[in-house]
Amino acid sequence: MTGESFIILMYVLVLASYLGFELINKVPPTLHTPLMSGSNAISGITIVGAIISGNVAGYASLSKWLGMIALILATINVVGGYAVTDRMLKMFKKKK
Repeated sequence: MTGESFIILMYVLVLASYLGFELINKVPPTLHTPLMSGSNAISGITIVGAIISGNVAGYASLSKWLGMIALILATINVVGGYAVTDRMLKMFKKKK
């Protein structure tokens, strides 16, 4: 990786982190559950991408380990997100 591409990647990381932080802070609580469902869908795409990237021949072992870490973190995010969403939806069900 050249120095120029590293700087561009760091710029994208910092910009995405800042925008994500600002967007999440401005979300009203009533929209939290629908947005969490969308986040779960994006994490599902991350899981598929991590599986594919870990299985491609020719990648260095570092990228395979990073793909495995991405797979684990995305799986935790999906499972936790669905658990929280399910719990939130149970609050709106009529009690018998």
